Amino acid sequence: QVQLVESGGGLVQAGGSLRLSCAASGRTFTGYITGWFRQTPGEEREFVAGIDWNGGYTNYADSVKGRFTISRDTAKNTVYLQMTSLQPEHTPLYYCAAKRRASYSGIYTAKVEYDNWGQGTQVTVSS
Repeated sequence: QVQLVESGGGLVQAGGSLRLSCAASGRTFTGYITGWFRQTPGEEREFVAGIDWNGGYTNYADSVKGRFTISRDTAKNTVYLQMTSLQPEHTPLYYCAAKRRASYSGIYTAKVEYDNWGQGTQVTVSS
């Protein structure tokens, strides 16, 4: 198991940017697919972006393509989510998730496919 700790959430004005971090402890992200999800109260937790640590392959939800970028820093064992052009409706809790994979066959987009989760970090966008 890998322990995940998110950081970087906070308050930002509409149109602004924010970078979230997901640090792994207990082991490295080697061999893992790491995803970012978000959830607002009463809504389903939805996939935002994912990255394969070994190959660097990425995948994004259509709603964030062109505005969000997922990346990794192998030296820091950390995955980032750079978010730009944030709008007031984008005020969910963001979660980092990870799943160890045997061989790469695509980025997991369903929350049930991940078995390691962080506690979430709040993003609030003011209008």
